[in-house]
Amino acid sequence: MSIFKRMSTIFKAKANTALDKAEDPRETLDYSYQKQLELLQKVRRGVADVATSRKRVELQASQLQSQSAKLQEQAQKALSVGREDLAREALTRKSGLQGQIDDLQTQHAQLQGEEGKLTLASQRLQAKVESFRTRKETIKATYTAAEAQTRINEAFSGISEEMSDVGLAVQRAEDKTQQMQARAGAIDELLASGALDDATGTSKDSITLELERMSSNSDVENELAAMKAQLSGGSAPKELSGDSTPGAAEAQQPAQQPAAEPVRPQDGDAR
Repeated sequence: MSIFKRMSTIFKAKANTALDKAEDPRETLDYSYQKQLELLQKVRRGVADVATSRKRVELQASQLQSQSAKLQEQAQKALSVGREDLAREALTRKSGLQGQIDDLQTQHAQLQGEEGKLTLASQRLQAKVESFRTRKETIKATYTAAEAQTRINEAFSGISEEMSDVGLAVQRAEDKTQQMQARAGAIDELLASGALDDATGTSKDSITLELERMSSNSDVENELAAMKAQLSGGSAPKELSGDSTPGAAEAQQPAQQPAAEPVRPQDGDAR
């Protein structure tokens, strides 16, 4: 196979595929129906033309018959007055007209038969066109319903082009959202660790952050010790109580009682 023949085959195959994708059966059916209507119109015009020719032949035959009847009367009048020569001439002309009348009658019969055939063909074609129109509308309705059902199924399954574009857009939005969230979290961590400075000037230095962490750890240890003491039934240590001032500690100690004076023995007891 030559290269040009292969190129021609490939081109025809691709063109056929492209045309098949672009073809809409509903448009093809409408086009076929339109062509059948045009053919039916041509047949009807043919019937009208044949009927017109038949009518013209009838008129011509009627005129010739009228002339033939007139010549017959003239021949009789000429013969009645003794003009046999005129009567013979009138009858000769009548004979010529009769030949034309016979030809017109033959043509009339032919045209009448042709008109009958065309009329029958027109009726049959019209019935066929009406049947095709009904079938065409049924096929179009079925195709439209099948196309709608296919699109619905593709939309539900997510394989349609529109839904694929929507799915890709949603995926891109989710990816961008996750990327922004990760970036925000990373910046917060860097700001908290002091690796980045706050542009607003409200960032804290490393010493302040370290002191705050120590204070937070101390609060956690104290709260944990208090919870352990409550579970063991003991009292919380002084440094874990709510008041850490010296005044509060003294207020919690009971007031000291004055020392009792020694009892002096009586005289009688001494003895």
